[in-house]
Amino acid sequence: MRDGEWPEVLDEVTGALETLTATLGSGDDFAVLLRQVCTQVVRAVPGVDEATITLLTDGAPITIATTSEVVAALDRDQYAVGDGPCLQAARTRSLVRVSVSEAGQRWPVFARDSAAAGFGSFLSSPLAIDDGYAGAVNCYSALGHGFVELDEKLLELYTSATTAALRAYSRYMRAHGTVEQLREALVSRAVIDQAKGILMALHKISAKDAFALLVERSQRENIKLRELAARFVTHATGGEGAA
Repeated sequence: MRDGEWPEVLDEVTGALETLTATLGSGDDFAVLLRQVCTQVVRAVPGVDEATITLLTDGAPITIATTSEVVAALDRDQYAVGDGPCLQAARTRSLVRVSVSEAGQRWPVFARDSAAAGFGSFLSSPLAIDDGYAGAVNCYSALGHGFVELDEKLLELYTSATTAALRAYSRYMRAHGTVEQLREALVSRAVIDQAKGILMALHKISAKDAFALLVERSQRENIKLRELAARFVTHATGGEGAA
């Protein structure tokens, strides 16, 4: 790469990261975010014609994002035999750069099908998001020697920033899920307490006995305790019956 091209390339990387940041703030789901990463890495790294993202969940690989079905199929070639450059990057958490011709002896199926699809080079950078997710950003080039050391550095720069952003997003989603669970628990507790109070007043019984009545009926009718309590409160306050 000529020195004069550096500002343009860095502008592309910066623009790709800004787009990713904007997507993170939009509240889209994890798969949408990873598709955005795929699209933007094609923009950010010179020589990348297509890109995919391999995600490992409990060690099982899946291509969760791709710019085309052709390269998704090449990923699946690797999953079928349990080895390949994208799996090596994801599992070892190290960058892999290889020409398709060089890959022939080690990964013959991948090399054969990649060449048949018109690709000559491969570059993969690991993503280590959290304990639940690890993977790799996989880049395919039509050129026989489409990637050089500079491309490695650019991809590492992008994936490092992407990893940090995705970790923050993952923490946010876990925290959001915890808050939602707490809110649901509080709502459930409130409606159950209402139902208990109504039963205590109607039957002149203790809170323990009222709760036992609710549990017994919940089991008998095979519905959740919260649903039974909500239905009972609605009926009781509307004068439609009691438990």
